[in-house]
Amino acid sequence: MKRKVELDHETALLVVDVQKDFCPAGALAVKEGDRVVPVLNRYLDRFEKAGLAVYATRDWHPKNHSSFKAQGGPWPPHCIQESTGADFHPDLKLPFNAVVISKATRRQTDAYSGFEGTNLELYLKRRGIRLLLVGGLATDYCVKQTVLDACRLGFETYLLTEAIRGVEVKKGDCEKAIDEMKKAGAIPLTFEEI
Repeated sequence: MKRKVELDHETALLVVDVQKDFCPAGALAVKEGDRVVPVLNRYLDRFEKAGLAVYATRDWHPKNHSSFKAQGGPWPPHCIQESTGADFHPDLKLPFNAVVISKATRRQTDAYSGFEGTNLELYLKRRGIRLLLVGGLATDYCVKQTVLDACRLGFETYLLTEAIRGVEVKKGDCEKAIDEMKKAGAIPLTFEEI
């Protein structure tokens, strides 16, 4: 018999960086990054109908961010504050009351995790959230770091395996990232298990 995860008022959905620049034709496109959108929309619909909390992180970089190649970082410019590339994917159906968490907003500070330099932990704890479902982009960077932090901070953390895609700078990066998240305590989850 399949495991079932009960969703209740202590459960939140955390959508990581599903932004135009990380989707096909974006400045830092993740292969098949847009494929997470319809899967996440099923979760979003379920959470909205149940009146449960939804959070969405986004990269929100200044133009001269330290992670950009021109400043010696590894990435092309992406998700620049107020740019269309920083917008969420147009088909992502975030509810009107979703809490948006902007990260990596200062020039010198990078932040792959949605918890790094943000109030996300505070928001979740104030609302009494103990269980997190996490999906989005990219498996081997922002999803991984967000999940690792969620586990470290004591949240019961589920990785939405059908709703993630990775960069794969090196072959096997995504598989390694998933293994690392599982070792930290994250539990793989599919939509049929909720």
